[in-house]
Amino acid sequence: MIRVVVCDDQALIRSGFVAILGAQPDMEVVGEASDGPSAVATALRLQPDVVVMDIQMPGLDGIEATRKLAGPGLEHPMKVLVVTTFNVDSYVYEALRAGASGFLLKDTRPPELIGAVRTIAAGDALLDPAVTRRLVGRFATRLRREESSAMTGLTPREVEVLKLIAAGLSNAEIAATLVISAETVKTYVSRILTKLDLRDRVQAVVLAYRTGLVSTDG
Repeated sequence: MIRVVVCDDQALIRSGFVAILGAQPDMEVVGEASDGPSAVATALRLQPDVVVMDIQMPGLDGIEATRKLAGPGLEHPMKVLVVTTFNVDSYVYEALRAGASGFLLKDTRPPELIGAVRTIAAGDALLDPAVTRRLVGRFATRLRREESSAMTGLTPREVEVLKLIAAGLSNAEIAATLVISAETVKTYVSRILTKLDLRDRVQAVVLAYRTGLVSTDG
């Protein structure tokens, strides 16, 4: 069973998410929270597999709550799925930097929400390929470029795979693009994350933009 905590200050939306996710045979909603502080406290107490987190909540916003649950430096970071009505570059980018494993907008259809929770629970990250480049790329241009020395440890093929990850391609799409097997892609992705000391594909995407490996044009 995938244990889920749902955090949203709007009761109607929160109850809707609870009903949708709780109806799945492989999911159990073990807790709810209506504000940031209770979101953090509830998640820490219940240790769910996935936390579904709104961004704008009273007391502590979802970005800071995510950072407390999944942020850099934590020994046991949780898996957080940010679901928000705000399609704003800075919100999403900061949520990803805070440690979120992915994001969805609240107008997402129920099957996509269910699939996202399963994807993140399985240890994968979820980024919508249609908006990844704009949301991460455009906002990244406002930030100081980090040193790209970390990339020197990657082989040319690993750099190529990382660029495709940053473009929002799935493992299957990368395999088709490079004419290699999906298992080989998984191996490359694992090596990239290990070499760069990254937790998941989301962090890989952010790093690719921040180091300038991927152009923010287009």
